[in-house]
Amino acid sequence: MNPLLVSGSAPSGRQFYTRLIHRRRLLLLTISVLTLLCFLADLSLGQAHYSPTQVLAALWDSQAPLSVQVILWDIRLPVALTALVVGASLSVAGVQMQTVLGNPLASPFTLGLSAAASFGAALGLILGVSILPASAVSFAIPVNAFLVSMLAALFIYRLSQKRGITTEMIVLLGTTLVFTFTALLEALQYVAPDQALSAVVFWTMGSLSRSNWLKLAIMSGILLTVSLTFARHAWALTALRLGEARASSLGVPVARLRLKGILLASLLASVCVSFVGTIGFVGLVGPHIARLLVGEDQRFLLPASALCGACMLSAASVLSKTLVQGQALPIGIVTSLVGVPLFFILILRTRKV
Repeated sequence: MNPLLVSGSAPSGRQFYTRLIHRRRLLLLTISVLTLLCFLADLSLGQAHYSPTQVLAALWDSQAPLSVQVILWDIRLPVALTALVVGASLSVAGVQMQTVLGNPLASPFTLGLSAAASFGAALGLILGVSILPASAVSFAIPVNAFLVSMLAALFIYRLSQKRGITTEMIVLLGTTLVFTFTALLEALQYVAPDQALSAVVFWTMGSLSRSNWLKLAIMSGILLTVSLTFARHAWALTALRLGEARASSLGVPVARLRLKGILLASLLASVCVSFVGTIGFVGLVGPHIARLLVGEDQRFLLPASALCGACMLSAASVLSKTLVQGQALPIGIVTSLVGVPLFFILILRTRKV
């Protein structure tokens, strides 16, 4: 090979890679700014409207009006931060499920984890089944939802280890779990008294208003720990997108990586769903938007997915306060209404490409 060609092509290759990295960082910065704007809008809107200047003053100035400080710090700030954390958690869980299973339809919602959590919550709300004492009533329902959701995740993993089970079959199995837990939930609703029935229906719609500082700290800690674990395996997860055979030839322990990915993603999603209820489409649409923006490189796909999910749920929180005058819609309804057309757009865009 001509050494002149080699020496001439190397700088251009490095320049292309440098431009690509710069573009991806710029996109991450843009999503971060959009997320911050949605966060400020979420803090500003509500029964009482405040300007961004009033919001920033109440957050940083101790001389701000006491009423504004109480509303922001005790009511709106935990909810707005929960929207960011839950959105990021569901999107990160979704992107890693899609990565380790090699299926673009994998998500906490489509694998049955959300339906399992709803059934677990209904067991406590309708039948009073709980492993926690009555003194811990505020955490009894979330613990029920978390345990049943993790049992569903372990069931999926155990079946995925059987010989001849493909990733497509795992997604089909998750769809079967969705219908199974939905049927069990409807059976409980059929025999439930009116008060318990209304509580179950409200829980399954998803709501950020149930959050508080303690629950936010738990979800944030889980998100940080799981995200750092995924970040340490960024190279292996990127290689896995090339296929199992090629990833194995590169020295990636595919089986162990898939186990860790499924369990950590399920843990991340189950904790969030157990606290805020069923929120669909964020864990499915957010990763696809991030993948279109930054590609498959997990060094950028992981933070991009977290930012896209956080931005989506924060924007949905803003919409839930503005769609109906004087009333906040459950966040799960808004994400479904917005997520369906977004998913159709992504499907049509992918088909054209």
